[in-house]
Amino acid sequence: MPEGAKARRVYLSLHDQISDGRLCDGETLPGEQRLAETYSVSRVTVRRALDALNEAGLIEKRVGSGTTVRSKSLAEKRAAMNFNTLMPQLVEMGQSTTARLLSFSYSLPPDYVAHAMGLDPSDKAQIATRVRLADGVPFSHLTTYVPTRIAQNYSENDLATTPLFKLLERSGVQIDAAHQSVSASLAGPEVAEALSIAEGSALLSLKRVVRDVDGNGVEYLSGLYRPDMFSLEMPLARVGDGVGRHWEPAIGQTDQDLQEQSRS
Repeated sequence: MPEGAKARRVYLSLHDQISDGRLCDGETLPGEQRLAETYSVSRVTVRRALDALNEAGLIEKRVGSGTTVRSKSLAEKRAAMNFNTLMPQLVEMGQSTTARLLSFSYSLPPDYVAHAMGLDPSDKAQIATRVRLADGVPFSHLTTYVPTRIAQNYSENDLATTPLFKLLERSGVQIDAAHQSVSASLAGPEVAEALSIAEGSALLSLKRVVRDVDGNGVEYLSGLYRPDMFSLEMPLARVGDGVGRHWEPAIGQTDQDLQEQSRS
């Protein structure tokens, strides 16, 4: 992020336009003077914002030919998750990305976590916070809560190097079901620093409770994802008749399946 509130405002505006496709790959940005007039800032401020975008690999500055957008590099790094296959994709992501362990402790979990997992008020849990990186770029901030009786079967080093699903199964847990919800959140100071984004940036928020075959809560995950690096996708089918015709999640079907059905 560039220094200065005005430069950050310009940076975030251009960053959002690149990430959501309003500024396309290969498109030439207006000159510094034009951008300065658009955002009512100085050319020095614009230059700081452009330098930060260039360092992030989102634009390319060439003397004599202007500044061009490189949204393709951003798209290549973005992880697209399909709701139909979200769980196996997350497991695969854990195997193909790297993790940095930020904190690790055993203590009482927050009340809402204990309630969701069905823990007694006196039950402690292993609380670990990690950042996942793709090609060295941080894209998710994950905090997991695991009952102490399970978590004692693996070490802090194991958690830093092995996906949690594998550690749970290695500990003898028979995972049966999970419930998760997706919403939005804003990056606080610590999360913003860990994900290399501006404080207050919008994030995708994923909460998940994992249960074993006996219905016991074995993991609570609180995940925050950068929307420029992570997206959730869902195929929809047009169903019903007449005025009742509506969109419905096409569970178990791919976009290609739906296209073939629409042609038949």
